[in-house]
Amino acid sequence: MKAVTPKFRVSYPSLFTPKKNDLNGKTEFSVVALFKKGENLEMLTKAAQAALVKKFGADKTKWPENIRSPFRDQKERAKNVDGRKVLPDGYEEGAIFMNLKSMNRPGVVGPDMVPVLDEQELYAGCYARASVMAYAYDIKGNRGVSFGLQNVQKVADGDTLSGRSKVEEDFAPIADSGTDLGTMSASDLFA
Repeated sequence: MKAVTPKFRVSYPSLFTPKKNDLNGKTEFSVVALFKKGENLEMLTKAAQAALVKKFGADKTKWPENIRSPFRDQKERAKNVDGRKVLPDGYEEGAIFMNLKSMNRPGVVGPDMVPVLDEQELYAGCYARASVMAYAYDIKGNRGVSFGLQNVQKVADGDTLSGRSKVEEDFAPIADSGTDLGTMSASDLFA
């Protein structure tokens, strides 16, 4: 079942150049969709439910156990830093994220429906929505639902999630290119 996601924050985009998936060895286009806490994902849950019924039948009592959900808590992405769990920039405990993938390059457009051709335009931290196709899988004992990525529409800019500061935050305009930026030497600094 096809669905369109609500607006999400883009993380780990690989929409123009595919990357190798270390888990399955396939080359894929992908994006991690970060939904805000409390986002209404009803359309996506209905699509996931329909995919499960199509794969395993209408009688839930006959479904296999331990079906993997595509709706995951962003706290799963926390990393150990000096003995404590730290979430990456833009991630929030209790909010949902989804991995959206495709073997085929998705169409990518801007808010005006003009194709986005510059890879830098769709970056980690901007906002987008995606058309996706829910499907259930049963492969080598792994069972669950996933969403195949169809197309992406950038809807707004946002602060980058790269951890890098913006150039505007690091520098101010220089009024005169001949300005003396200081005469202190390294030996003066560490004397």
